[in-house]
Amino acid sequence: MTTHLNWQKSSFSGSGDGNNCVELAATPVTLHLRESETPTTHLTTTPTPLTHLLHAIRSGALTTPSA
Repeated sequence: MTTHLNWQKSSFSGSGDGNNCVELAATPVTLHLRESETPTTHLTTTPTPLTHLLHAIRSGALTTPSA
C-alpha cells in the first residue's frame, strides 16, 4: 500500500513553479524531504534528527572546509 504524500514547498523558494526548491511532506511518524528537480528521490527521517540538523545549520555549526 502506497501512502499519498502532501508535498509542501519551502517558503524560501519564492512563488512560481521553478525547480529550485525543497519540499516537505509529513506522515504521523516520519518526515520526507525532496529537491523539486528530482521529485522521485526523497529522504525520510523523523522530527528529532531533522531538528538537530536545522539547529546546526542556523547556529553556524556546519561549515564547509576551505580549499
